[in-house]
Amino acid sequence: MKAWPYPLWIAHRGAGKLAPENTLAAFRVGASHGWRAFECDVKLAADGVPFLLHDDTLRRTTPARGTAGERSWAELSRLDAGGWHSRAFAGEPLPSLDAIATYVLRNGFALNIEIKPTPGQELETGRVVAREAARLWAASRVAPVAPPLLSSFRPEALQGARETAPDLPRALLLDTLWTGWFDVARALDVVACVTNHKIMDEGLIAQLRAAGLRALVYTVNDSAEAQRLLTLGIAGIITDAVDRFSPGDSLRD
Repeated sequence: MKAWPYPLWIAHRGAGKLAPENTLAAFRVGASHGWRAFECDVKLAADGVPFLLHDDTLRRTTPARGTAGERSWAELSRLDAGGWHSRAFAGEPLPSLDAIATYVLRNGFALNIEIKPTPGQELETGRVVAREAARLWAASRVAPVAPPLLSSFRPEALQGARETAPDLPRALLLDTLWTGWFDVARALDVVACVTNHKIMDEGLIAQLRAAGLRALVYTVNDSAEAQRLLTLGIAGIITDAVDRFSPGDSLRD
C-alpha cells in the first residue's frame, strides 16, 4: 500500500467536547492540546456554500430551528453556534469550509472532511464539497501538506466526490457492516473504511488490508479500547478525548 499521509490520532469535530463542535474555536482548542489532525462535518447552505454542521437541523447547536440546508449562508453565518456549549463561547459562528481550510492549511494540519448531506442532496453535496476542497488545497502554499480525506456514510456523496475530484482520497464510513458494503467500498475506489470502533476487529482489518485499504475507527474515548485497536494495527483513531489522549500516544507503556 502507498504511504499513509495522515496522523494516527484525529480530533473529532475539532475538540468538540471542550469547545462547541465544528467551530474554529474547537479547532483552536484542539491545537492548543497539541493535536495536528482534525475531523469535521460539512454540508451545503441553500445557496451552495459548504459549511460546518453535524445535524440536519439547527436546533441542537444554535438558537435557530428548522433544516440548516434550507437557509442561505448569509443567514447561517450570523447564528450563534457557541452559546449552547458554554457562556465562554457565546457568539462563536458557524464556519465555512473556506475558513476551516484556511486555518488548517496555514498551520499545516491534516483534515478529515465528513460529507454530511441534507437528505436528498447526497450527490450534489459530494460534488460541491470535493470541488471546493480540491480548489482550496490546490491553492495552499504549505508543503508538504496531506490532501483532505473525504469520508461519508452516504455512498452517493462519495460518488459525487469521485466524479468531481477523483484525485482526492475517499473513505467509506460504516456504523454497521451492511450487506454489500465491501463491494460498494471497492466500487467507489476508497482508500479506507472508517467504522464504529465496536465492530473493528482483527478479521476486518485483515480484509481491508488484503484489498489495499486502511482501517480507521470512530469515536474512541476509552484508553483500554484505544489500546486494543492499536495492538491490532489500526491506521487512525478519531476521538473526543483530546485532553486525555496525546496525539503522539502509543498507550503501550
